[in-house]
Amino acid sequence: MKTNQIYINRLNQLLSTYQVHYQNLRSLHWNIQGQSFFELHLKYEELYNRIQIVIDELAERILTLEGTPLSTFKDYLKHSILDENELIIDGKMGINYILSAQKELLIVEKEILKLSAEIEDEGTNSFLSDLIREKEKTNWMFSAWLANQTEKVF
Repeated sequence: MKTNQIYINRLNQLLSTYQVHYQNLRSLHWNIQGQSFFELHLKYEELYNRIQIVIDELAERILTLEGTPLSTFKDYLKHSILDENELIIDGKMGINYILSAQKELLIVEKEILKLSAEIEDEGTNSFLSDLIREKEKTNWMFSAWLANQTEKVF
């Protein structure tokens, strides 16, 4: 199945965005401080491990479609819709970053989902549908976590 280059480019944009997001999550995991350290340290690790699987599946999907996945950090930074984060140590800021990043990822995923439906690419369609459903659920959970956070003065 030879797929057009514009479609492959969009998939590579998504791949690049996930790579930058992955590194941002690693930074959150390494640098979290404060009262939520234990729960967020584990959650960030869970998230970046999941993203690592998504990255691999996405690159393999690009190869299946006879494209070439981007594979350099220079290319990732050039094509990602997300920027590298500055150092974030605060839990609320970290979760706000995740919600924002996932909303940006959802926009791209839904755009590519429309394209995949138009060209009848069921493999990509199924893959993206699963990612979208998963992301919408975690966004609800992260929003609920943020709603429960209050300033504590000691």
